[in-house]
Amino acid sequence: MKEKEYNRQKCIEYANQWALSRNPKYYDYEKIGGDCTNFASQCIYAGSGVMNEKTWYYRNANQKSPSWTGVEFLYDFLIHNQEQGPHGMEIPQNQIEIGDLIQLSSNGGRFTHSLMVVEIENPNDLSDIYVDTHSFDALRRSVGTYDFKKIRFIHINKVYF
Repeated sequence: MKEKEYNRQKCIEYANQWALSRNPKYYDYEKIGGDCTNFASQCIYAGSGVMNEKTWYYRNANQKSPSWTGVEFLYDFLIHNQEQGPHGMEIPQNQIEIGDLIQLSSNGGRFTHSLMVVEIENPNDLSDIYVDTHSFDALRRSVGTYDFKKIRFIHINKVYF
C-alpha cells in the first residue's frame, strides 16, 4: 500500500461549492437524521480521491458504509484506518488546518455534528476558525458561534491507496 498527500485545496473547494446546496450525486439525509457527516465525507473524498470499499464508501443512498454518514463511525474510521482511504488523528485545536474535521457534542455525550474547516485566521481562537457544514447549512461559519459542550479536532494526515 502506498501513501499520497491529502489535497486540502480540493476539499475546501468542494465544501464551498456545496455547503448551501446538495450535490445530486449523493442522497440528502437531512430529513432522516442529518446530512453533516455525509457532507464531510464528500469533502474528505474530494481531497483524498480514494474510498475504502470495505469501511468508508458511498455507492448510493442504501449502499454506503456507516462511517460515510455517522459522526462516531467516521471518527473511528479515520483514527483507526490502516487500509485504503484517508487516515486522521485527533489533535489539539492550535494544530488544525484547512480540510480538517471538527466534531461537536451538544450535551457532553456522543458527538453528533461534523464540520469541515475551510479557513483559519487564528487557530488558537474558535471565533477565527471557519467551517462549512450541512444540517444547519453553513458557509464559512465561525466555530465560535456554535453552542456545544465538547469539541474534537481531527487532522487528515495521509491517504492510503
